[in-house]
Amino acid sequence: MTGYVENRGKNTWRLVVNDGYTPDGKRKRNTKTIKAKNKREAEQLLGQLIAEIEKGRFIDPTKLTFKDFAERWLSDYAEVNLAPKTVFRYKQLLNSRIFPAMGHLKVDQIRPTHLLEFYKNLQEEDIRLDGKQGKLSTRTILHHHRLLSAIFNSAVKWQVILNSPAVRVNPPKVNKTQVVCYNEEQATAMLKAMDKEPLKYKTGITLTLVTGLRQGELMGLEWQDINFEESTITIRQASQYLPGKGTFTKEPKNEMSKRIISIPFSVMSLLKEYRKEWLGSRLKVGDLWQGTNRLFATWDGKPMYPSTITHWFTKFQAAHNLPRITFHALRHTSASWLMAQGLPLKSISSRLGHANISTTADIYGHALKSVDREIAKKFDGLLTGKVK
Repeated sequence: MTGYVENRGKNTWRLVVNDGYTPDGKRKRNTKTIKAKNKREAEQLLGQLIAEIEKGRFIDPTKLTFKDFAERWLSDYAEVNLAPKTVFRYKQLLNSRIFPAMGHLKVDQIRPTHLLEFYKNLQEEDIRLDGKQGKLSTRTILHHHRLLSAIFNSAVKWQVILNSPAVRVNPPKVNKTQVVCYNEEQATAMLKAMDKEPLKYKTGITLTLVTGLRQGELMGLEWQDINFEESTITIRQASQYLPGKGTFTKEPKNEMSKRIISIPFSVMSLLKEYRKEWLGSRLKVGDLWQGTNRLFATWDGKPMYPSTITHWFTKFQAAHNLPRITFHALRHTSASWLMAQGLPLKSISSRLGHANISTTADIYGHALKSVDREIAKKFDGLLTGKVK
């Protein structure tokens, strides 16, 4: 198998590989346009291309649809490097909206105008697929853009296309929404109402409030993670559920999410009380126990569905006429209360397991403003005292 290179302009080369003849005597050629600094580099890439063709691994971008490439990207990259929940969400976005819109287009023929038209359509009324009225949120549209950018960036890296069309399109602007959570009075009312509830849920909700744990982190806790002597818990795993996969254990969201959190003594007492109940339930089940050591398990010891406590919390709020917030908003409540105490942002960020401190500042900017107002009042008092 032979081939040659053609200069198509500054740092642009066309690789041509002769691949025999068709039954009617016409020469078969495979071509690929690539970026290279000089002819020598282009010829090295030509050698790689010939090797790919001989092994049957060559991807012809002129025949490859976006859907074909995206599915290969999912299997070769996303499923290997990304979290299962992220891959599941990406598949949802691709199958529900992206493939119907541009899956049939050749991957090397998609232009920025295609993406602009797609984003424009996503902003129309009645585009939602969940049955709710209204438009998609700007954040959801941004998720589509980030996914497309990741796929096209890989296409460039794998030398399937020369440039990413997503680079020339400004990402949709996200309208910032203020975090919704309980204030101190509402949180106190919730804890008071919790006294009459099952100990399992009282423990889970209270623990989430004082630690700011993510739902998956709470459901991933095992008794070995509780240090009763030091009054700490260790976050080393998370529990998730996906359709078709069931409940499974994974690494925390990021390296900073692997952390040790100090727990109030009153909550440690609650954990000790709950542990006695948990051991009693395990003894009653006997040989039917599944062997798990999870704090929050089903009657026979299997890891509890992460959404179970979410559904319970929704019903609990309605039963006690409490303001409706999401389960995740307990994490926001915890963080906002800590900021209102004027504690260092770095310490709060570490406790929450954020990858960097800027994430904490961005999400809880409203709480930081409240702290800043208190600082201004203190200076006002200082200055007034000086005048007097």
